[in-house]
Amino acid sequence: MNNTTGRILIAGTASGCGKTSVVCALLRAFQKRGLSLAACKCGPDYIDPLFHERILGIPSENLDLFFHTPKVQRRLFQKHGEGKDLVVAEGVMGYYDGLRCSDPEGSTSEIAAALNLPVVLVLPCRGMGHSVLPLLKGYLDYERTRQVRAVVFNGMTGRTYGQLAPVAEAWLAKEGYDVRLAGYFPILPKAALPGRHLGLLLPGEVESLEKKLDLLADQAEQTLDLDLLYRIAKEGTDAGDREDLLMETGKSAGTVRPPVRIAAAKDEAFCFYYKDNLELLRELGCEILYFSPIHDMALPDGTEGILLSGGYPELYAEELAKNKGIRQDIFKSLAAGMPCLAECGGFLYLKEELEAEDGNFYPMTGFLEGRGYRTESLGRFGYVTLEAKSNLVYLRQGETIRGHEFHYWDCTQNGTAFEMKKPVGNKTWEGSVAGSSLYAGFPHLYFLAEPRLAERFARAAAKWQEKQRKKAL
Repeated sequence: MNNTTGRILIAGTASGCGKTSVVCALLRAFQKRGLSLAACKCGPDYIDPLFHERILGIPSENLDLFFHTPKVQRRLFQKHGEGKDLVVAEGVMGYYDGLRCSDPEGSTSEIAAALNLPVVLVLPCRGMGHSVLPLLKGYLDYERTRQVRAVVFNGMTGRTYGQLAPVAEAWLAKEGYDVRLAGYFPILPKAALPGRHLGLLLPGEVESLEKKLDLLADQAEQTLDLDLLYRIAKEGTDAGDREDLLMETGKSAGTVRPPVRIAAAKDEAFCFYYKDNLELLRELGCEILYFSPIHDMALPDGTEGILLSGGYPELYAEELAKNKGIRQDIFKSLAAGMPCLAECGGFLYLKEELEAEDGNFYPMTGFLEGRGYRTESLGRFGYVTLEAKSNLVYLRQGETIRGHEFHYWDCTQNGTAFEMKKPVGNKTWEGSVAGSSLYAGFPHLYFLAEPRLAERFARAAAKWQEKQRKKAL
């Protein structure tokens, strides 16, 4: 990325204020104008990036100051936007909401400052008129880094905006704010993106999604000042820091030769992958082969390692249970020592049984003891640091890696291989399973927080490859 690449961050006042709809509208609208685009999401969320990817056809990048330093984050951001006309980033929760309630550390505002991103603040205005101005004043006065450059009034009618806009512009000028009105977005029932739990449904579950995205884009052309937003995006400057990522983390990593083939579960039930995790594995010499535990009867030919991601296996428990062939293939492969990393939904898939949303229990692979069951609330929600309690296959005693948990399902046997710790407070607990070739647990791990885990996984796959080669001789 260089200074010819525009960059802009769409932030909001809270979760559910309309950030994702506005971002999707901008991405599709700018795409229709012929721009080359990339997208990012602040925080550890998987679902919003899937909407970005659905529009652009390329993975979205997570921006997260818990997982790595500002310097590494700047390098990742630059790499992601190289060769693009515009990078559109989406905030997380409210603009100042971070690791704790007492300060904005790790929040969207902190990421905007670290990456020097011009910010567009989305204000939810349904049922409001002039009252949006003192609300806006509070956000602008509280910000120290002055990243907010424009505001979008969301949920406002054209009539209200027509009356309020001249007053708001005069007030902003009088108060000396270098902030411009970028238009309004009315309520569009036909373009609504339905939700589940604390997020949206997956893109593949949203009926007529392409039509909804086009409706959002058409509305953006009509009521948002896209030319202004693009000019503001071009005002962003490159923050520097182009050093090698693995050098920056201070960890060693070496490429595996010859390449190894890693089978990664990806379908309706399993789809939560960090782009950086997969890219790191590729840099280490792994070829990623996607397969479906729902539709495929066996692992891809030549598989030498397995990734079982998070997702919503509970929604497809019956379908997963019916595919006995791949359940048996995975069981036999793991029993023979094939390397595997399994997270959250993938962890539950390795258990003996899983409770579906209908309340029935269905058989899973059965490689790990225990059953997954539904709870009434989020379990251990949020960031977590995992510390190995002993020397394990992918981490040594005392080594740590950072991750994130988000799940309404729990398990009768969560494992005891790691000590888990929240970044705020003193809460700790035991969790995750580690065997001679397996890591499995609820946390979604971020590999760049400890690249040696990914390196050891790739090398374990290389050893498996060599073992199979010798057997074939």
